[in-house]
Amino acid sequence: MKRRMYLATFGCQMNEYDSERMVRLMAEQDYTQTTDLEQADFILLNTCSIREKAELKVYSYLGRLRKLKEKRPDLIIGLSGCVAQQEGENLLKNVPHLDLVVGTHGVHRLPRLVEEVRRNGKQVCHIEFDYHLPTAPKIASAAGPVKAFITIMQGCDNFCAYCVVPYLRGREASRPPADILAEAEGLLAQDVREITLLGQNVNSYGHGLNPSTNFTELIERISNLEGLYRLRFTTSHPKDLSPELIRALAETKTLCEHIHLPAQSGSTRTLKSMGRKYTRENYLDRVDALRDACPEVAISTDIIVGFPGETDTDFDQTMDLLERVRFDGIYSFKYSDRPMTKASRSEDKIPDEIKSARLSTLQALQKEIILAKNKALVGTHAEVLVEGPSKRQTGQMTGRTRTNRIVNFSGTEELTGRLEQVVVLEAYANSLRGELYRPGNSPDIT
Repeated sequence: MKRRMYLATFGCQMNEYDSERMVRLMAEQDYTQTTDLEQADFILLNTCSIREKAELKVYSYLGRLRKLKEKRPDLIIGLSGCVAQQEGENLLKNVPHLDLVVGTHGVHRLPRLVEEVRRNGKQVCHIEFDYHLPTAPKIASAAGPVKAFITIMQGCDNFCAYCVVPYLRGREASRPPADILAEAEGLLAQDVREITLLGQNVNSYGHGLNPSTNFTELIERISNLEGLYRLRFTTSHPKDLSPELIRALAETKTLCEHIHLPAQSGSTRTLKSMGRKYTRENYLDRVDALRDACPEVAISTDIIVGFPGETDTDFDQTMDLLERVRFDGIYSFKYSDRPMTKASRSEDKIPDEIKSARLSTLQALQKEIILAKNKALVGTHAEVLVEGPSKRQTGQMTGRTRTNRIVNFSGTEELTGRLEQVVVLEAYANSLRGELYRPGNSPDIT
């Protein structure tokens, strides 16, 4: 009889990919996935601690599972990912109803660890670093019917002052290109049409591999695979953005004209405190180079407000960066202390009310920018990869442009996985509304 697994994923795309791997591994042990907590034999929370808010959500979720465990003592509850790696044995001491803690390097051991808990009835913790990079899966799996992620490397060597990733995911290690290509081919054989390559800093992919290779060479090899419509990647560190990668964005047919290039701040002084290893001017030079080579490129970014020591002048420079670059999207956050990081030991912390005010000001400006950019698209045609039905409106399909903008339009599910031309009719801050373009139709544009 098959057992049932309930999986909740918190945080980034890296975690979504790890969750897919764990579902596949447990499926080989006769576990099926369920969306019903009450029916689950095994509940796993795959966690993120990059931001304090995500970590707090995990503890709240764990608290809600206590009564379920009391009602069903045989239920196994596990925690994986960054919070697991960070807290280790302390989690088992502080959360008695938790059975299993699996760190960032223990994904491949999950079936054995679950079986150990089931067999012995004792809590288990595995947080050792063993750098077991994923190999091509026996059965490929996708994030949806159309799109999929592939992790090409793990860890990070940059040690930015605010970031806990090197401590929780370890030092940088790249997967062999043959494994990555085999996984991509498996996904494409299942009608996946868009692949996103994942890494903490994809620009430094290939260091230490023998024979040597680099990220641009990997892109060239994947971009030629049969059945691939679109290729994306994230995340790029500005200090490592090479002329070759910029040229690839302009010249590689399947590589989408979109790059996520985290700035974090517009102040050179703050960037130095963050340990980012580039200046404001360096960043702007890279933006200019991207737009010179590929004028249609969309650039998104990350911004942290209220980093220790950030002055009003520093924040004004970040606001000016938004005005000058006019990003196509931002992920913005208030600074929060993360364990083990250099910034957490800083004495010149910014009061929360100031951080909140700065974040609101920044987000208001960005909303104006992206709304203006989206309105400029009204009346134009956009190539959309149809991802499936809209979750918000019946009878609507949804997809993304090559520049990563969400477009909703009337259509049927048979369009899923196809590239369609859509006429943009209306623009909002977070999406576009359109109508399928067919020769001879003239949709009303508002």
